[in-house]
Amino acid sequence: MKRLLFLIISALTILALAACGNGSNQSSGKKEEKVLHVGATGQSYPFAYKEGDKLTGYDVEVTERIAKKLGYKIEWQLTDFNGLMGQLETGKLDTISNQVAVTDERKEKYNFTDTYAYAGTQIVVSKDNKDIKSIKDLKGKTVAAVLGSNHAKNLEKLDPNKEFKIRTYETQEGTLTDVQLERVDAYVNARSVLLAQIEKNKLPLKLAGNPIAYEEVAYPFKKDNEHSELRKQFNKAIKELREDGTLSKLSRKYFKDDVTIKQN
Repeated sequence: MKRLLFLIISALTILALAACGNGSNQSSGKKEEKVLHVGATGQSYPFAYKEGDKLTGYDVEVTERIAKKLGYKIEWQLTDFNGLMGQLETGKLDTISNQVAVTDERKEKYNFTDTYAYAGTQIVVSKDNKDIKSIKDLKGKTVAAVLGSNHAKNLEKLDPNKEFKIRTYETQEGTLTDVQLERVDAYVNARSVLLAQIEKNKLPLKLAGNPIAYEEVAYPFKKDNEHSELRKQFNKAIKELREDGTLSKLSRKYFKDDVTIKQN
């Protein structure tokens, strides 16, 4: 009985060792895949939006080029913007690719990469408007802005004496309609967004002067050692994409303009 038990145990041990050997051989021949968890809304044209089932846009393509350089596969997580920032804070996301503006408040929570685009607060008017060419011409005029947007806040900061009649809207659609019909004299939003919307929808609108304020757009990362290293890698890739002209090329593809530099 003892001998039989010994033989059974020996046989099981040999089988276990063989199985381990087979597993290590298989895994040794397979390179471990690096995964980057990135968030986007999927509804931010032309930055990160869906065309059918495909996620595309300027920010999406920039992120894909960075991931390729660094040898990562991207797993996209789509939700509303507030949800994205919450997931970044809890570590469910590595970063966000959706025109995240660098603000003092956000810098307290996150570390940002170098800038890969600029969000300029731009005045737009009807094509027939000949009176408004810059912010100086807004005195006494009605100017539309989306409620709570950074662009509305930038406009307010530049009007300390309350000389503009600022009218806020819940959505971009309402503002675009009213400025086209000249129910308001002007509208402020991101220059890049306005350029893309005018081009895509053939809107009878024109830009009035250069942006009145700028915000830097960059990738936010959680403040820890792991993401600190990843942020350094992103910065290296961003620098390479800027120097070889890729950032500028992608910008012109989506905006017909270079949003990677400030328009003076």
